[in-house]
Amino acid sequence: MRTIIRHISIIGIIILYFSNSGVSAQPADSIHWNLQDCIQYALKKNVTVRGSELTYQSNTVYADQARANQLPSLNASVNQHFSWSKSNGINDNYAGANSTDYGVNSSLTLFNGSKLTNAIKQADLNLQSSNYDIQTNKETVSLNILNAYLQVLYAQEAVTNAQNQIQSTQGQVELAKEKLSLRVISQSEYLQVKSELASEKLTLANAEKDLAIARLNLMQLMELPVTDNFHVVRPVLDSLVNQQRSPNPQDVYLKALGFKPEVKSVELNKQSAALDVNIAKAGYLPKLSLDAGVNTGYSSLLTGSGYSTQLSDKLTPSVGLSLSIPIFDNKQVKSNVELAQIGTQNAELQEIDVKNQLRKEIEQACTDVKSAQIQYEASVEKYDAANESYLVAEEKFRQGLINSVDFLVQKTNQITAQSNLLQSKYTLIFDYKILDFYSGIPLTL
Repeated sequence: MRTIIRHISIIGIIILYFSNSGVSAQPADSIHWNLQDCIQYALKKNVTVRGSELTYQSNTVYADQARANQLPSLNASVNQHFSWSKSNGINDNYAGANSTDYGVNSSLTLFNGSKLTNAIKQADLNLQSSNYDIQTNKETVSLNILNAYLQVLYAQEAVTNAQNQIQSTQGQVELAKEKLSLRVISQSEYLQVKSELASEKLTLANAEKDLAIARLNLMQLMELPVTDNFHVVRPVLDSLVNQQRSPNPQDVYLKALGFKPEVKSVELNKQSAALDVNIAKAGYLPKLSLDAGVNTGYSSLLTGSGYSTQLSDKLTPSVGLSLSIPIFDNKQVKSNVELAQIGTQNAELQEIDVKNQLRKEIEQACTDVKSAQIQYEASVEKYDAANESYLVAEEKFRQGLINSVDFLVQKTNQITAQSNLLQSKYTLIFDYKILDFYSGIPLTL
């Protein structure tokens, strides 16, 4: 008894230690995942998202460098020289000499056609654009996870339906077996009911296979190593079904233009391309620079003065302006301007293409929602009718008023209607979520 109490105490201490240590389990260690868990984990692991974040970091460095280019440069130099010469004639020995030069020089660009200013603006635009690219990639990953997550839920429900059908049919097989023993039905009728059970077991096997594939697909999209301990939370979806929406594509599109990151990105890219033209045109203008420096030196050939004295005597400050005027550069500036103008036109086309693609996707999403609602309502009506007919046929079969063939026809119709209803249900939910996505509503279940 004491041993048991001691073991329980040790276990309690361990549990208390880890509960107070502040260490939380990672999502990968959890057994059940909800949609947000899956999305957040995928965003951390996705290579495309991580690559776009590195691009953002690079553009941050470029933006800092563009500002730093406005500062004056400062360089220090030290040159040491050694030389040998004959002082009188060819028969004299070589005499050595050495000299040392020191210098500190600085240069500041005063005017270059606003090239530096435009470069700073362009770097800032590229930085903002890369941030929107991160958001775009995250949205793409989130949509893919949502689709895969719903596929898992759909497959789970299909497995449950198949299991329920088998449970129901097993009772019917037992009933048919009793009728056969009483010679109420023939051997062929009994075998037909038994064959239906085998067919439904095959349906269950296929549904379980589809569930395994759906789970695998979701884990791979998340970049999560495949594990048997991975399960998803099954939320209550009743409130998400058949909301009787009537979306207006134009209204959704105008709203999406204000916040969709891919639209913001191409708009900034167009502005950046326009600055390329201004930067290229700066090549036509003169460049004015301010130069300043301090130089001194020492030479062993100078006699009568020491090292420090020479450095002091040779101290030479300087300051000056440098003006560079382009005259002929083999059409380099002209070519750069033309290429920049072409780049601007290309950026404008990309903006048009992205906005057109967004409009088409929203139009498709609105149409899909309307069609999915109609299909779901029809599927509900079809299933209700088929299920009612099946319940009547089941009662008649139990009482021996219809044969197994007629009963199995009604059962097949009910199974088909149930399958169609399940498919239309998840299609409608997914279409609703796509419409929410374009309307700026977070992806949740």
